[in-house]
Amino acid sequence: MKHLLQTKIGRLRIIGFLEGLSLLTLIFIAMPLKYGFNNPATVKVLGPIHGALFVLFIINTLGVGVEQQWKFTTTTWKVLLACMIPFGTFYIDKKILKPLNT
Repeated sequence: MKHLLQTKIGRLRIIGFLEGLSLLTLIFIAMPLKYGFNNPATVKVLGPIHGALFVLFIINTLGVGVEQQWKFTTTTWKVLLACMIPFGTFYIDKKILKPLNT
């Protein structure tokens, strides 16, 4: 874990993992609690956290893309798209980010 924090790609991987985890938590825990049990408290807490992680992922992706001189049409757009698709950040981490961080 410590080595991930030492590089921008490593930090992007951590943010991507947290963003993906927050989305899954919203979908599979918070939303059922809100609509199935009339308890919106979890969505009120996790919604803004997920939103902040989403924005942080986008900003960091653009920063890493510039630093690593990624071609937007071949790499950057794929990483950006990943955060908009459930499980996308986990997939893109395995296919693009992890190999770059080794």
